Amino acid sequence: MKTYQQLWQSLTPLYDAGEAQAIVRTVLDVKYGMTLTDIICGKVNELSADEGIKLEEIINRLQKGEPVQYVLGQADFAGRTFHVEPGVLIPRPETAELCQWIVETQNESVKKNKEYLSKEIGIKEGETVILDLCTGSGCIAITLSLEIPNAKVWGIDISEDATDIAAENAVRLGSRASICTENIFDLLQKAKENRVDELFGIVDIIVSNPPYICEKEKADMEKNVLDYEPDIALFVPDEDPLKFYRAIAEFASLQLRHKGLLYFEINPLYEKETREMLEGFGFRDIETKEDSFGKKRMMRATKK
Repeated sequence: MKTYQQLWQSLTPLYDAGEAQAIVRTVLDVKYGMTLTDIICGKVNELSADEGIKLEEIINRLQKGEPVQYVLGQADFAGRTFHVEPGVLIPRPETAELCQWIVETQNESVKKNKEYLSKEIGIKEGETVILDLCTGSGCIAITLSLEIPNAKVWGIDISEDATDIAAENAVRLGSRASICTENIFDLLQKAKENRVDELFGIVDIIVSNPPYICEKEKADMEKNVLDYEPDIALFVPDEDPLKFYRAIAEFASLQLRHKGLLYFEINPLYEKETREMLEGFGFRDIETKEDSFGKKRMMRATKK
């Protein structure tokens, strides 16, 4: 059986030493319940023959570049563990920051104004209706449903594989978020034909982390992302980088209530263009927020 040092060193062709160590520690924790103290004390060498074989299989998958989240079938997000597998985008820390921004803004708004929602729009007083478009694993929808009191949340994605996983995550994490399969462009057409109210009614918040990476950016991306994560959740044509943002913004202009909020995770390369597009659909008070890496990653706009 290889030692802990031998295990993480076997991953250094793909990862730097610190990341390789973190990946192996995560595997040993999740699969074998080992703490850092256990690892330091050499308990890796006390694994049974069967456990050792399974660990070698895991390391072999990691050496090929498969993300550890897919290998383990789980990813941590905003303090919770979500099931993930190939076919669904792995949740990122930046997206958790977007959720935090929404939760803090909404809870503060409710605190300031007990009658945040007017009765005229047909929603129970105190209930906040939220749509998460391109929901993937459901990480945004489920987090918001659990963190915002009286939130009625819908998670929507074009991929049945993704919505199956999101629905499973909702049940396992005790969320009442509703998950459904829908193409955003079909949803936009229904909104134009006034056929969406029967599904969601008037909406208070729309949030989306849509595909936003241009094909030309592939050269700068990690192999484990390119080879394993779903293209449908990542890429847009070079000639139309705002393809999904435009459709979602138009949909939001039709379905958000007065002063409803639209949140995006954005491509920093197109922050200016995204802002101008939102202004074109009549959104105001547009604010860009940097993520913890200092990149312009989040945007909020108000319908007026």
